[in-house]
Amino acid sequence: MTDSIYLDYAATTPLRPEVRDAMLPYLHEQFGNPSATYALAAEASEAIDAARSAVAGLLGASPNEVIFTSGGTESINTAIKGIAFAQQLARVGNHIVTSAIEHHAVLHSCQYLEKFGFDITQLPVDRDGLVSPEEAAQAVRKETVLVSVMTANNEVGVIQPIAEIARAVRARASELGRQIPVHTDAVQAANSLSLNVDDLGVDLLSLSSHKFGGPKGAGILYLRRGAPFLPQASGGGQERQRRAGTEDVAAIVGTALALTLAQEERAMYIERCHVLRELLLAGITAAVPDAQLNGHRERRLANNVNVSFPNADARVMLRLLDEAGIAASAGSACNEETLEPSHVLLAMDVPLSSAIGALRFTVSNATQESDIDRLVAELPGIVQQARTSASVAAG
Repeated sequence: MTDSIYLDYAATTPLRPEVRDAMLPYLHEQFGNPSATYALAAEASEAIDAARSAVAGLLGASPNEVIFTSGGTESINTAIKGIAFAQQLARVGNHIVTSAIEHHAVLHSCQYLEKFGFDITQLPVDRDGLVSPEEAAQAVRKETVLVSVMTANNEVGVIQPIAEIARAVRARASELGRQIPVHTDAVQAANSLSLNVDDLGVDLLSLSSHKFGGPKGAGILYLRRGAPFLPQASGGGQERQRRAGTEDVAAIVGTALALTLAQEERAMYIERCHVLRELLLAGITAAVPDAQLNGHRERRLANNVNVSFPNADARVMLRLLDEAGIAASAGSACNEETLEPSHVLLAMDVPLSSAIGALRFTVSNATQESDIDRLVAELPGIVQQARTSASVAAG
């Protein structure tokens, strides 16, 4: 559909043309395996080294603290499991602190670790979706081996006080005579926030390339030097023995360039998206007066509007939006048979009738005001149809 409107940039972003151009040589004439020793391989190895240095500079890290992965999910799994199993092996402890609103990559990794004897504490959030640094510190105990709290939530866009959380955790760890690594899922943050790991106070940080104009199937894990870590992929000696497997040189080159561009353009991106977000929110609330914004009003990503339409069915709204040529997403995990309320919204004490009617609209600096006008014009009818459908189903 040539006139379709895309409002789901939190799900994925298009590959930037300049990133594609930078990747192409490593898919064709410079295709060498970077682990080999001949000249063609050396070109690939040098490209990875340059990409690693570029990423390290953006993170305020050393190049040897940067690990390239297949995406955000692998980066998160590797961080959490790599730290946990290393600490368990050293008999340090078996307790992990995370939050109730984490991405499923974090929550499911923690559930997996429970099978190996780990105890998981999920921190609550307030009605705005914020984790309390004080409660994070209070949850830490002598058996704690890792604290993992996201930088910005993927559903409601709420920005967590990560630096304050890390500081509070370190103070508590010092009282216990311990060093407790802090991990953050920063997958949603690269377009809008600084990723300096020292400013954030974190020991591990996860990123996914396709969220900021890079290729799918590529990601980054920052691992602070000296942090206890057990590699999760065995095989060759790639990534300094921490992540085996032949490197995807083109994806790595593209990821580094995409992250560089995203961080360089942050101020412009925030300014443009903030204008669009406010226009979108004002339009939605004018068109559907009982629509409810989910998440902190100001402490949120510049491009995120998560709105509940009480007593409407998100599945129906998404289908009708799609028929109108508008791509968005639900604040719920939907399939054809069931509508499961978002764990994020329920953790924020959003009523069930509102949680099942939540939609997430995410813009970018490529979004046009006319796109928002068209969405706002379509919404009242779509919401009414969804409410009628829900009422008929209930009756």
